[in-house]
Amino acid sequence: MSTGTTWGLVVETTVGIGQRKHVEAHVVAHVTGSREEALAELERRARNHVPEHPANPGRRRLLRENDGFLLVVDGAWQSFATRFTVAELLEDSDAPRAPAPSAGAPAAPPGEPAARQAELDADGVPVRPAWLGRDDLP
Repeated sequence: MSTGTTWGLVVETTVGIGQRKHVEAHVVAHVTGSREEALAELERRARNHVPEHPANPGRRRLLRENDGFLLVVDGAWQSFATRFTVAELLEDSDAPRAPAPSAGAPAAPPGEPAARQAELDADGVPVRPAWLGRDDLP
């Protein structure tokens, strides 16, 4: 895989209790980079995860799998599992669309090269918003 790949960090966790106990899945973050970088972030999240159930946790086991981790927490009567998976993002219907270049509009804000990589903070958020300096916005 290339280092510019975007990975989804997926958490599947047990919610509810008794007859209403079921699994829900959420993409909690995206990581752009290598698979190893995405797995390292996923492991950090798995180690720090505090599941909603059980209310009085007993034994806690974190296991490594090929594509992520499995957290099993024993309660008084039942065990609850949370699966952490890293998966390559192939398509996202809500991904922002790149604006079509308009005639005469600069491709990048003045003074910045168009190919410049966005500077990101520790959480992966751009330090300088993409819209800053654009003259084609209201």
